[in-house]
Amino acid sequence: MSRLIVVSNRVSAPKDPSAGSAGGLAMALSAALKTYDGLWFGWSGETVETFTGEAKIEDRAGVTVALVDLEAQDVDEYYNGYANKTLWPLFHHRVDLTAYERTYGEGYERTNARFAEVLAPLIQPDDIIWVHDYHMIPMARDLRRLGIRNRIGFFLHTPWPARQLLVTLPHHRRLVESMFDYDLIGFHTREWLDLFRDYVASEPSVDGKLLPNDALEAFGKTVQTGVFPIGIDVEGFLEARNSAFGRRTYDRMAASSAFRSMMVGVDRLDYSKGLEERLLGYEQFLHDNADMRGQVFLLQVTPISRDDVDTYQDIRGRLDSLAGRVNGEYADMDWQPIRYINRTYRRDQLAGIYRAARVGLVTPLRDGMNLVAKEYVAAQNPDDPGVLVLSRFAGAAEQMGEALLVNPFSREEVADAIKRALTMPLEERKRKYQALMQVVRDTDVSVWRDDFVSTLRAIENPSDRDGDIRAA
Repeated sequence: MSRLIVVSNRVSAPKDPSAGSAGGLAMALSAALKTYDGLWFGWSGETVETFTGEAKIEDRAGVTVALVDLEAQDVDEYYNGYANKTLWPLFHHRVDLTAYERTYGEGYERTNARFAEVLAPLIQPDDIIWVHDYHMIPMARDLRRLGIRNRIGFFLHTPWPARQLLVTLPHHRRLVESMFDYDLIGFHTREWLDLFRDYVASEPSVDGKLLPNDALEAFGKTVQTGVFPIGIDVEGFLEARNSAFGRRTYDRMAASSAFRSMMVGVDRLDYSKGLEERLLGYEQFLHDNADMRGQVFLLQVTPISRDDVDTYQDIRGRLDSLAGRVNGEYADMDWQPIRYINRTYRRDQLAGIYRAARVGLVTPLRDGMNLVAKEYVAAQNPDDPGVLVLSRFAGAAEQMGEALLVNPFSREEVADAIKRALTMPLEERKRKYQALMQVVRDTDVSVWRDDFVSTLRAIENPSDRDGDIRAA
């Protein structure tokens, strides 16, 4: 059986099986790599004074990983710059926060080319290569230039932006053209795929064509595209929920909320997550429902991320101020409406927290999928489940229509949904839970993984490529 090579910006093969959501994805990909006797390739997270062009091969939990150190300039221009200051905000429709710096684009191109040069000698003739996310979009192009003819697939974990926004990116055509060196491109939702297809078919500088079965033709090449909605490791999450530590966490949280209903939000600190809008919606709920003050509190868990990027420092300050304002306005001597925490928790701890929460608030302004929504549902007690309030702009909303779908930009709509969730009768809660849990099981992460790999493997005749043939 051919090997599977997973390529991602940061190698995240888990060392700790109790890791959170990202750890669940890492474990799923690790399982795939073990099945296919594979290799995980990417940045080590470390910097060196001079790029060596060499990979360090290690074993992590039975998975072979190839780690590459980067120069500080690469990290600044490629990772902090083009990936997180240009593509991330643009792909989440935040053109106002997008930095269009020429040096960022140059660093992105240079670093991806370096990755490809290190990876190419590690590729065997029958290997299948699976590249992940916006950090590595040009990887197939750079590998093809080195003569790699293997099947290469790409999966985007973020949304794809509307064409009218994408064209604000200098050299947007070149970025999209590089994607046509893949054999398969996957998106979480039909909406993201349709936006990509719209750009290819409608952008005058591309002159692309829509082909049957979601194939696309442009730049003299053809690529297959598809929708592959990601999920969580359901059995692994249920095991974490039912573990001794998971149960202890639940007991602790249930005791702390014995006389009040707990709502929970768990989000990495990021402007795409709608955290300010969520707190404003909760503030509106407290304003509109004086009789429910003191009967409910929000536990907002927000680990700090990308703290060396100015935009993230700004949002952290605004959230600190907003949480303080709400607590100052509404708190009483024995009640605080918001518990705002900037730290990470293990997966089994999160499972216990979710299970104790009467309401799960997942209200991003725009999100590729959002696995917290699926984790919250999986954590619930089937006999007394909580209610999921979900942004209609999260990728998960395409599948999870039984949640209370809201427009996170409307504080009144968020406030009304909170009240409805807190007062929902048991039978309605159980009906919604059963429908949502079926979705969670049907879209298990192993289904996503196997569907993508099998589709990529089934592409029998990869397009002719320029350069020396390394594999048939």
